Amino acid sequence: MIIARSHQELREALHTQSGSVGFVPTMGALHIGHRSLIEAARKENDSVVVSIFVNPTQFLPGEDLSKYPRKEEADFKICELSGVDVLFYPDVQTMYGDDEVRICAPDVRGYILEGASRPGHFDGVLTVVMKLFNMVRPQRVYFGKKDAQQLALITQMVENFFMNIVIVPMETVREKDGLALSSRNVYLNPSERQEALKLSSALKRGTEMVMQGNLSTVEITDAMHKILAPLEVEYVAIVNRRFESISKVKIGDTIVLVAAQVGTTRLIDNVWM
Repeated sequence: MIIARSHQELREALHTQSGSVGFVPTMGALHIGHRSLIEAARKENDSVVVSIFVNPTQFLPGEDLSKYPRKEEADFKICELSGVDVLFYPDVQTMYGDDEVRICAPDVRGYILEGASRPGHFDGVLTVVMKLFNMVRPQRVYFGKKDAQQLALITQMVENFFMNIVIVPMETVREKDGLALSSRNVYLNPSERQEALKLSSALKRGTEMVMQGNLSTVEITDAMHKILAPLEVEYVAIVNRRFESISKVKIGDTIVLVAAQVGTTRLIDNVWM
């Protein structure tokens, strides 16, 4: 595995590869969910590139940038064991200069749900992803469905800028008890981790209601709120794949999303229907 820390080193590393490139952008603290993305990229491409970069422009003031989990040695080992060909590990100075051109999230879809409570977050996400796409120049890029709004906006960016890249959505990986894997789960103490299961339980209840024929988004969200209590719930939302509000669930074109505070940790989860 080649480890590249600068743009020049990345270019040189990519020149040693041939054929199609599958790319997995991450912020590190890799877990089984990340491994599933890498494994899919390994199966579908000649070369696999993983990036690890904790992107400062997507964190708002007061968020957990300084304490975001960093596990360099373990991450490098996971990448090596997973068959990664090139690991890109840049610093902030490599990725950003002064007085830069920025990519802006769309005015509507970029400022609802995740974007409503974190204004400007998706500007930072799209900016760094555009940079990484231009540096790696992959054919396929792999993202988890857990960050559903991020996935939708990156897909839109690829379409709007006519980029010759295939975005590959991957299913959310969960613990045996249903908790969606997240790098931020390390913040949870044992009692908070138990409370965090309310997110997946609420989504399970919503899914059961749909399977029983109840397609009312109002009734489903009401039932989910009851399960989530007494957590500090930021939102429970049911939207179509274009992130437009809907009154009835439509199978094959619906996402149910939840965001809640568990202790001091903000968690998100969703289910695609």
